[in-house]
Amino acid sequence: MQIFIRLLILFSLAVGLAIGARFNPGNVVLFFPPYRLDLSLNLFLFLLLVLFVVCYLVLGAINSARKMPKKVAAYRYSKKERESNKALREAIRTLFEGRFGYAEKAAIRAAELPENASIAALIGARAAHHMGQFERRDGWMNGIKTDNSHKVARLVSMTELLVDQHQSEKALESVRELQANGSRHIQVLRWALKANQQARKWQEVLKLVRTLDKHHALHPALSSRLKELSYEDLLKDSANDAESVRRTWYDIPASDRKSAFVAHQAALAFNARGLFDEARTIVEKALLEEWDERLLRDYRDAAAPEGSAALLSQIENCEKWSVEHPTDPELALTLGVLCLRQKLWGKAQRHMEQALSDAVSGRTVRESNLKLAQLHEALGQDDEAAYHYRQCAIATTL
Repeated sequence: MQIFIRLLILFSLAVGLAIGARFNPGNVVLFFPPYRLDLSLNLFLFLLLVLFVVCYLVLGAINSARKMPKKVAAYRYSKKERESNKALREAIRTLFEGRFGYAEKAAIRAAELPENASIAALIGARAAHHMGQFERRDGWMNGIKTDNSHKVARLVSMTELLVDQHQSEKALESVRELQANGSRHIQVLRWALKANQQARKWQEVLKLVRTLDKHHALHPALSSRLKELSYEDLLKDSANDAESVRRTWYDIPASDRKSAFVAHQAALAFNARGLFDEARTIVEKALLEEWDERLLRDYRDAAAPEGSAALLSQIENCEKWSVEHPTDPELALTLGVLCLRQKLWGKAQRHMEQALSDAVSGRTVRESNLKLAQLHEALGQDDEAAYHYRQCAIATTL
């Protein structure tokens, strides 16, 4: 319908012009001495229109010729951009597919476009890393060091890849550079945690675990385990003297000191430095929170001197616990060892024989036989002592 209306308008204009030109008697005279040119007004207008169209076309051709280099350059750039973007998409896809060789080749093609060079370099670095080509990976990363817009992405990626390579010191350098730039988001803290864990920098591990816990960014089980590993290493540090161990222990939050594992490590550290009174206190408080046979071994290792009130208090505590745990072999053995130290021969023998009958682990069997042998030896019962020494030796070889 629109085409019909336009044709109707065009025919109307043509008819109008024809009628107008027919009844137009005017003329135009052009003088070029000694020449004179007479033209009808209609012809003059027609020639003027033709001249205008010719000039318009000539000027348009000249303008198009002037713009041609830019159009060619724009076309070539557009084609290069399409090919680079296609290669970039292919690089991302093949990287996630695990086809790292194809991903790196596609990244090389994508990097031909300057706008995609940094992203392509990150992809190429990851692909090279997964293929074990660490020099190529570093080459990719070094290529974008001058690109500040992708600095954080480069440092975070490099931290992740170095942690995966177990290059903890280099990873921590990247972490420090990130933190200097103010980048402390959750993922950076997670990689910093792994790097410090690999470097066995347990004080930093503790700080990072507490920070991540505030943001609920760590699973509670993982958080608890990392804290335990940190406390274990800090308490076992052989360079620590008695005062350092005390300071380390009291720096641990009260909620964490209730853990049986942490209390066990602390008791070992205190016993190793002769701080038996404090070791006993730690074990007694921890057993109120959680029953653990390791703590019972620490408790008998921290036995007070013979005849002391502290030793009698230990025996009383064990007897109270035995009401709630009547079949615990470690508790029976501990009570027997404490009674042996106090020279309560009958009670010591009864409890150690109970421990031997209820024992499940070879360690408990071995230690029960050893303590019974020492008891019989102290009583002058050589045959019984020899029997238990033999049983101890047999348990050792199993």
